[in-house]
Amino acid sequence: MLVFAASDKGGTGRSVTSANLAYQRALAGDHVAYVDFDFGSPTAAAVFDVPGAMRGTEEQGLHSYLEGAITEPARIDVWRQTEHPLLRSRPNQSGRLVLFPGDAGGGEFVTDEHALERCVDLLLRLNGEYDLIMVDLSAGRSYAVDMALKATAHPRMRHVPFRWLVFHRWTRQHVIAAAGLVHKDHGIIKGGVDRGHDKEALEGAIRFVRAAVPDPESPLWSHGTPAQAAWMQACDEALRRLAADHGIGDSVVLGVVPLEPILQWREQLITEEDVLATQIANKETLEALEEIARSLTDDSCWGRP
Repeated sequence: MLVFAASDKGGTGRSVTSANLAYQRALAGDHVAYVDFDFGSPTAAAVFDVPGAMRGTEEQGLHSYLEGAITEPARIDVWRQTEHPLLRSRPNQSGRLVLFPGDAGGGEFVTDEHALERCVDLLLRLNGEYDLIMVDLSAGRSYAVDMALKATAHPRMRHVPFRWLVFHRWTRQHVIAAAGLVHKDHGIIKGGVDRGHDKEALEGAIRFVRAAVPDPESPLWSHGTPAQAAWMQACDEALRRLAADHGIGDSVVLGVVPLEPILQWREQLITEEDVLATQIANKETLEALEEIARSLTDDSCWGRP
């Protein structure tokens, strides 16, 4: 299955959350590919602690592949090449976790039919090789988003299952922006229909992930004043109404990731060791990531029997 990770803005937690979801699925035994189509900022390797590709790879990146300069993009075995001490000793029963990095110094580019065919070729091969392919897309209504819509509408991709996760922070600006990315005239649904997608099927393949969501009841805010607590509660209720009014209410939310202090300092994978041994991460964050990872392929979470 293909899972496209999108957001209207940068700083939504899209890349760090989708990398954590890929990690969780690999821990559960799935063979997982992480495809860095964030062409303007290919930094997924930093989340996986892979040296030498923190800002993309110097050779055989996805830019070069899509533009026809190379015949095969680079593959980075995360378990083997990470500097993360826990990941280096690959957990028992885990599946493969492979990163396909973008080019260092890359940027957004217009894709032609040749690039589209190469994209389709890659996605088809990965779908035959991996259980889950997480495709991290550039923020906004980008060329990467457009290429994903064209590729999944391609006749050769007709039988390949795909889903979309749209990430946003829990603020007015981000709620409105995420809704616009999906529902407005130049959004994912309209763009997908223009490229041959069935509107109802595409709508059913899109879910939202709220990231860095403050919980007014959390111990993080226990030292706040009663006035601050009341204000936060009122904001949360107002945002729920706003999200519902914009068509991204609770019924189409796949999961909520709590505000996690360590992710404000460092974009990284959240492991059990971080929660149980060093106690630098919150249990609620790990549980939220585990639940979203499970829900990716749970049809009941997508309104399907």
